Amino acid sequence: MLERLDSVAWGELEHAYGAAGDVPGLIRELLAPDAGAREKARRQLYGNIFHQGSRYEASAYAAPFLLELLADPRTPDRPALLGLLTSLAIGYDESWLPEGFPAADYRGRAAGGERLLRQRPRPDAGEGGYEYWMSLDAQDQERLFAHVELAVHDAVRAGVPLFCALLGDPDPGLRAGAAYALAWFGEDAAVSGGPLSVAATDAHPAVAATALVALGLTGVTLPAASDTIRAALGDEREVVRWGAAIAAARLHGADAGVAVAAELLAWTGTDRAADPQLPYLDGDLSGYAGLALFRQLGGAHTDPAFDALLARIPSVSGPEALPVVGEALRHAFPDGPISPGTGAADLTPAQRRLLQTLADSPATWQWHGFGLFANLTGGIHAYGLPATPDAMRDFLT
Repeated sequence: MLERLDSVAWGELEHAYGAAGDVPGLIRELLAPDAGAREKARRQLYGNIFHQGSRYEASAYAAPFLLELLADPRTPDRPALLGLLTSLAIGYDESWLPEGFPAADYRGRAAGGERLLRQRPRPDAGEGGYEYWMSLDAQDQERLFAHVELAVHDAVRAGVPLFCALLGDPDPGLRAGAAYALAWFGEDAAVSGGPLSVAATDAHPAVAATALVALGLTGVTLPAASDTIRAALGDEREVVRWGAAIAAARLHGADAGVAVAAELLAWTGTDRAADPQLPYLDGDLSGYAGLALFRQLGGAHTDPAFDALLARIPSVSGPEALPVVGEALRHAFPDGPISPGTGAADLTPAQRRLLQTLADSPATWQWHGFGLFANLTGGIHAYGLPATPDAMRDFLT
């Protein structure tokens, strides 16, 4: 195992901090007997080949060796390793939900990116990749990044047969992780659809729910998958019903039916903590339900869903607030940012209701009580709106 690791010219590859010469040592450290050393190595890999969601040339070369480790039952911490691989494949899932990873779109945008990557200065020559990137125009920057990210996605995609096999592993955490990984490879739905349909009937509710959502995200059309999703809508386990409703909304949209809409609406208004066993949106099942309601069902369901989001805003903060407030903003401000000089009297009733709810919910703006959460305030400000609760109150009065 890992016998080919030193055959890669890591010093000529780039990651977040320059030349990737430290990557092979970190990969080997994932097999260290000490759990603390393994965790430290994973953190460092998250920092250099997956830096705040960004992937690099070295990321694609690291993926086959991570898959090799994952395939060996003797490798420790396999669920965590699988989580790293999935992150490499897609970045952060909030970028792609509720529709799934747009591989075909990436393939179009990446055209010409390989040539641009070959022209990049070698990182071990002391020349920074950032300067090269800045020298490109916006279109070439997009081509280069799309090519790099697609190359990493495809490197992890080679593990689809392995992920299918892991759906039968004794460890439910590994089974759920495998279902989550398969969710992002819709191009392989013909391969994964059958195994995921079986996993969707798993006795462990988190595994079943994760597999159901994966069936929806891959767009599988197998009759067995449709039957499984339909049956799961009546499951006695609420998280399994959630997964079935999410899958049905993704596959059928506005035609998903009233039972699906009712299930999603109930979840959208639910004030509950994130479920750490469900990987989508870091376990924010209510937030995911709101995304599905607005973007996939729409129509007559949007007004009740908006009411449910407003009711939930005071109880969320930090990352959990992003999908809730984000969807509410998209619904209330469908035309995007307000014009300069717009006053509170110029807003629609739905817009005023949302802004009043935000003004009355100062904890929502914070990172679990520790100061303002920049991601949230930035998202609100992008609509031309005040970026603090005090300023929002002043605006409304």
